[in-house]
Amino acid sequence: MDVFEALADSVRRDLLERLAGAPARVVDLAAEYPISRPAISKHLRILADAGLVCAEQHGRERHYRLAPAGLAPLHDYLAQLQRIRPPIPEHALDGLDLEVRRTTRERRGTTSTDKEQTA
Repeated sequence: MDVFEALADSVRRDLLERLAGAPARVVDLAAEYPISRPAISKHLRILADAGLVCAEQHGRERHYRLAPAGLAPLHDYLAQLQRIRPPIPEHALDGLDLEVRRTTRERRGTTSTDKEQTA
C-alpha cells in the first residue's frame, strides 16, 4: 500500500494522529470512533501495509504505534515541493509586461507617422 493512498482516508489520518500521541490497542481505538472494531482493524492493517504503523504483541493484545520511518516518502515529497521555484521571478515578468506595453505604444506612433509621410 502506498503512503499517499493510506493517508487518503480521513479515518486513517485520524488514527495516525492518535497513534502519534501514544500507542493504543484496537479496542481502545474502536471506542473512540463510531465504527466497528473490525473496521478499525482493517484501517490499521492498511496503515501497517503502508509502513505507517507497526503492531507489537502484548499477550493476547496487539498494541499499535506510529512508525516514524514510514513517513519518509511524505517528507521527501514535501521537500521536493519546497525546492520547486518558478523559472522566472515574478518581478521580471512585470518588467516584461511594461516593455511590451512601451514597445506597442512606440509602434503605434511609428505607424501613424509612416502613414502621414506616404500620404
